[in-house]
Amino acid sequence: MDVDLFSQYFNKSPVLYLEGRLHPIQINYTKHPQSDYLQATLVSVFQIHQEAPTSYDILVVMTGQEEIEALARTCRDIAKNLPDGCGPMTAIPLYASLSPAQQLRLFQPAPKGCRKVIVSTNIAETSITISGIKYIIDTGMVKAKHFNPESGLEVLAVQWVSKAQAWQRAGRAGREDTRPVYCLYTEDEFDNLIPMTVCNLASVMLQRLALGIPDVMNFDFMSKPSPGKQSVIPSQLDLLGAVEKKDEFASFPLEPRYAKTILLSPDFQCSEEVLTIVSLLSVDTVVYNPPLFSHVMSISFSPLFQLSMKLESCGSDTGSVHRCLAHGLFVNAAELQPNGSYMALDNPQPVAIHTSSVLFQAKPAYVVFNEPLHTSKRYMRDLCLVDADWLVEVAPKYFHRKN
Repeated sequence: MDVDLFSQYFNKSPVLYLEGRLHPIQINYTKHPQSDYLQATLVSVFQIHQEAPTSYDILVVMTGQEEIEALARTCRDIAKNLPDGCGPMTAIPLYASLSPAQQLRLFQPAPKGCRKVIVSTNIAETSITISGIKYIIDTGMVKAKHFNPESGLEVLAVQWVSKAQAWQRAGRAGREDTRPVYCLYTEDEFDNLIPMTVCNLASVMLQRLALGIPDVMNFDFMSKPSPGKQSVIPSQLDLLGAVEKKDEFASFPLEPRYAKTILLSPDFQCSEEVLTIVSLLSVDTVVYNPPLFSHVMSISFSPLFQLSMKLESCGSDTGSVHRCLAHGLFVNAAELQPNGSYMALDNPQPVAIHTSSVLFQAKPAYVVFNEPLHTSKRYMRDLCLVDADWLVEVAPKYFHRKN
């Protein structure tokens, strides 16, 4: 939390500090930048394993499920062939979509003489405290969304953490004792970390329009976004028809594109299916969780009753669902190229269908997608095949201009 920012915004209000019972933290930076943080993580884990008492557990903070599972698997494989004198090791992954039973393994002590290595996403920064952690290895990376004003898209990508996140991760080491943190970046790299401003402001601007706030472009934000990030939002909202129907769109605490999809679903007799899809797209994990499920359903259904919308199913006519999704997600459309690749239509650049997608072999001519994911390639997440005529029908001027 940037205390100075809050204080300045509220007329330089005084700040009161309530210190917790944290022990001192020993922060260790690398001497040189690391070109491969995954390799550096492995080296750090096994260096600690060789030198530290086996009762001292390790927490490694990484970016995402695939990366975490790969590192945990590699640790287990290497641990089978360690030289004499190195004790056994168990590597346990931690990320949001694990079942409660799997997450409980974290809190169970390792067998006597065995070291526990927990490989986690940033869920370990604030959500839980695990007893026995003596060493923290911070990669300095996180998988998060950031808004690209050029394309008007939120992109899920691996990126540097902010200083606040780096300090939060380091604080895990001071919960029970004075222990070291190994940061896989230099002190200069830490000093140059910047606050993460990743939010798509479309929903924020829509709410301001619905509230009748004048001069929405010059709203007094606590942390003012760059002009580039704001300038593309009005045209986005206008494309979706959200400016004209701002009150109806703002009834849903969702991204405007999702709100439009729900609002149009009765026209295609598929509101039940669309609500299910939008609910799934609005959360980070689709694993069933009763409190979260209730929250999502309250988001989706309450405005329906307020707007007197009819809830109905299209049955086996899935084409209606596809057409409805095309109306909400048309900006995220891609076209199959002669060489078998895909090209995004909004901001022409190559995109790909991930090998795990059910559409990977099908190669449909046109698709719409929920969001792009940057790894080794620019992948499209959450795909739906559509017809080119539907896209032109949705926004004829927009696609005529793009072509």
